[in-house]
Amino acid sequence: MNSTHRARKRFGQNFLHDPNVIARILRAIKPLAGEALVEIGPGLGALTRPLLEASANLEVVEIDRDVIPHLQAQCAGVGELHVHNVDVLKFDFTALSQRLGAPLRLVGNLPYNISTPLLFHALDHASYVRDMHLMVQKEVAERMAAAPNSDAYGRLSVMVQWRCQVELLFLVGPGAFKPAPKVDSAVVRLTPHTTAPVQVDDGKLFADLVNRAFSQRRKTLRNALKIYLTAEQISAVGIDPGLRPEVLSLAQFAALANAAARAGE
Repeated sequence: MNSTHRARKRFGQNFLHDPNVIARILRAIKPLAGEALVEIGPGLGALTRPLLEASANLEVVEIDRDVIPHLQAQCAGVGELHVHNVDVLKFDFTALSQRLGAPLRLVGNLPYNISTPLLFHALDHASYVRDMHLMVQKEVAERMAAAPNSDAYGRLSVMVQWRCQVELLFLVGPGAFKPAPKVDSAVVRLTPHTTAPVQVDDGKLFADLVNRAFSQRRKTLRNALKIYLTAEQISAVGIDPGLRPEVLSLAQFAALANAAARAGE
């Protein structure tokens, strides 16, 4: 840990330093030479060096130009480190995968302040991603993995589970970071589906419908989705229009979106 660099709130920086947690993450990833490994937000390189030692070639996306010298010093003499000094929310993972000729393995301790938009950005490139091992706030991990009819279940649950298998691997306490955050964290593994678990006819319409449903989650489907479907059309796919969004499964949201796509033709 380099004491000359202060973590910056605007970048949501909490630098991982616990060697036991780092070792546990590496065991979960099992990085190998020749894989298209990409680390998001490497910071001062606590995970970066061991990833590079295992893979010999590593792409990293880091917005804070001031940490890059620390990162390069940490990884000196170990493999080839390729630094992309850009905002990860604007980074084209698809183009990188195509250039490397392999599906990406994304790794990262995600800044809490952008973790949800960053997840949605990564999902947009899911067909070019083999897997993701991500550290996020515990609450975000629980939302990704949540089942219908639970408090944590919402838009993030549906959209992530549509694209990926979700595994909550282990929890990480605040003491593993400097500065220590005020919340617990969790490491999750997201594995994009090779075959989608449900048929979705119009991905944008599906995303918009799910977003609208959960932005008005206290309303019934009849009221929340009335710009897409009538109560009769909702009933026609076997769903009670008097239900609220949080009780619906991924398959039921897909059925509603597909019905809305047909109704709009």
